[in-house]
Amino acid sequence: MRELDETDLEILQLLVADARRPYNEIADAVNLSPPTVSDRIDRLRDLGVVKRFTVDLDRSLLSDGVAVLVDLHVEPGRVSEVRNGVEGIDGVEHLFVTADGNVIFHARLRDGAVEPLLTDAIDIDAVREYDVKLLEDSAWHPEPRGVEFALECDECGNSVTSEGESSHIDGELYQFCCSSCQSQFEERYEDLKEAA
Repeated sequence: MRELDETDLEILQLLVADARRPYNEIADAVNLSPPTVSDRIDRLRDLGVVKRFTVDLDRSLLSDGVAVLVDLHVEPGRVSEVRNGVEGIDGVEHLFVTADGNVIFHARLRDGAVEPLLTDAIDIDAVREYDVKLLEDSAWHPEPRGVEFALECDECGNSVTSEGESSHIDGELYQFCCSSCQSQFEERYEDLKEAA
């Protein structure tokens, strides 16, 4: 497995700006052939760097909802539960979990009433307090420049370098720092699969 190079980052930059950009246009920008660009994008998808191609909607033109930023101060040990509940709320555009265990989300709500919405989506006892701010404007600019490729080994958690291994198991891609970790993971996976 090789690491991301400058050309991969340029391709990512172009896709972030316009995910529908034709491969021949990307190829011209990075001095490669369209089939080579296609192969690189396929590899980025296989590695999980590119998860999906989406449309960035200007919801203010499509909805009469109120834009809010909600900061939930979550009880310890209940962050995953609250996050999963918030992900199911209609109108949530961005979701963040902070290092100190807060769940923050940006949403466009039709009726603007946050408390009933939260009560329907999560166990409200999981939230100590929350803060709601009305948003006048927002922007989202993901930037792949200045980042390093940082895969973690699915077996031991160490960083996966260019000497690492990857393996497709039951349709999922797993990354390993070495062949030993790959073997251990695959053996344990098969044992668990047989036991199920």
